[in-house]
Amino acid sequence: MTDSQLWLSFAAAVPAALLSAVLTWAVRPLMMRIALAKPNARSSHRVPTPQGAGVAVIAATLIAAVAVIALAGAAGTTIPFDVFAATLFIAAVGFADDVRSIAVVPRLLLQGLAVAAIVFAAPDTLRIVSACPLWLERGLLVLAGLWFVNLVNFMDGLDLMTAAEMVPITGAVVLLGWLVGLPAPATVAAAALFGALLGFAPFNRPVAKIFLGDVGSLPIGLLVGWCLLQLAWHQQVTAALLLPLYYLADATVTLFRRIARREPFWAAHRSHFYQRATDNGFSVSNVVGEVFALNILLAALATGSAMTSSTPISILLFIVGGIATAFLMRRFSRRRPAAG
Repeated sequence: MTDSQLWLSFAAAVPAALLSAVLTWAVRPLMMRIALAKPNARSSHRVPTPQGAGVAVIAATLIAAVAVIALAGAAGTTIPFDVFAATLFIAAVGFADDVRSIAVVPRLLLQGLAVAAIVFAAPDTLRIVSACPLWLERGLLVLAGLWFVNLVNFMDGLDLMTAAEMVPITGAVVLLGWLVGLPAPATVAAAALFGALLGFAPFNRPVAKIFLGDVGSLPIGLLVGWCLLQLAWHQQVTAALLLPLYYLADATVTLFRRIARREPFWAAHRSHFYQRATDNGFSVSNVVGEVFALNILLAALATGSAMTSSTPISILLFIVGGIATAFLMRRFSRRRPAAG
């Protein structure tokens, strides 16, 4: 990625932020009528709140990214139609689920179709482990992508949580794109999503006026997963794992714990570490603030791993990130001492 492409990526963030804010404000009255999330025993909110702001976030992201890529007109900046089409498709699935719930199996099949469209459309030359048969690697990537899309959805259960996670990740992808030479479309898309989330954030800060909904969390998971896959395909596997490490750890550990307890792991629940934190005396602002701080650290570690050619140092940086993530999860799982 050249310096000019880096500036194009940053240029996408500003219009995306403005457009996202305007569209979020505009769609809120409509979502109040057709996609109102009512509180239940598993909810973190206490009053009926509209969901569906993902319509604004994803629209702003794609419009800004397509405009910047098209205006660039340079080699290597072609619009990734397969990725953006899959993003729109999975957003439509999410919107349908927000308005009228879709059964688990067809929902997963539709999500898997969107993930597979991206993975199998990639050139055969893009490999993570060259010794692994291509069909096997691509099959595992589809499963991993499906899990990532869903875990982003699972973790979108607290005001500003998705912004606290995805703003550092997308910002780091733009920086890493410049450092390791990612394709410009990936960094431009990451920058546009970075801006769109910032534009949405004022409406989602505690107490939220509107939620993303599945129409936002699912395509955000797909787009960010694609960006992380670009890192892995460019042999930056450590960085690709470090950036989303908190989401990966919280969601995966929670899943296995629910399976071990023979709980219906596919059903809504309040077992995630960030949810337990609010039950343990942490305020919403405390939780998202600490998750954001951890993600800044993880982004710094990921950048460090990309800048070194030493495998032992990369492993050490990953261990540091793992320890920091485990520390925060343990902290969330314990009762917060009373002030004073």
